[in-house]
Amino acid sequence: MRMMISVGLLLLGIGVSLGQQVEHSKEKTDDVKKAVTEKKAILVDVRESDEWKDGHLKDAISFPISKLKDAKVGDLPKEIKKDQPVYVHCAAGKRALKAAEKLKELGYDVRALKPGYEDLVKAGFEKAEKK
Repeated sequence: MRMMISVGLLLLGIGVSLGQQVEHSKEKTDDVKKAVTEKKAILVDVRESDEWKDGHLKDAISFPISKLKDAKVGDLPKEIKKDQPVYVHCAAGKRALKAAEKLKELGYDVRALKPGYEDLVKAGFEKAEKK
């Protein structure tokens, strides 16, 4: 009986921790765009460098997921601050969730965007000029 209770509590604990995983932000893209444009939030593109070079958003900071994986707070670009919300995006939303989990572990107020780069451009986010 004790064993069954212990197993039940263990499974309950696993369920609780799974329920706390990062999810895509429910915020409207217009609200995100406004916060980023007004410098009230930070936008981080976690796509890889070759994707970034092919095109990126004007107000975004590049920090590829491959570099973020083993990063510590001091490894992040100085523009990524803990005193502002950090929105992360990728091409389709999956890497944004992984990046958000890592940034959350590091103590950031992070929100993963489901819309990818192309969707954000369609939603009115400005593309950076190619150099």
